[in-house]
Amino acid sequence: MDFTLPKEERLCGRTAISALMSKGKWEHSAHLRCCVGANGLEFNRLMVSVPKKHFKRAVKRNLLKRRMREAYRLQKDLLGGGHDVLFTYNSADIVDFETISGEITVLLGKISAK
Repeated sequence: MDFTLPKEERLCGRTAISALMSKGKWEHSAHLRCCVGANGLEFNRLMVSVPKKHFKRAVKRNLLKRRMREAYRLQKDLLGGGHDVLFTYNSADIVDFETISGEITVLLGKISAK
């Protein structure tokens, strides 16, 4: 398994994101929300979001986004190909990498089971 996250595996573009938000299925955990939809490709695409509502400073938002991307990158083989995935951080406190990684594992397990 290739543990990289190249640019083609990043979800970008207004139409792709709005289609995912409107047609995707939502899953929840203690600190994360996840929206998943089919993309018709052989690889998955990822988008990570941390709202400015809870974290005004960009340093904290970027820290959480790096942790979520790294946790996904190490566990992306749990999910088959052909999905668009959006992770949103929905807690007011900053948690460590192990907690985020565990929650992403649970969310990816729920997605792959469906």
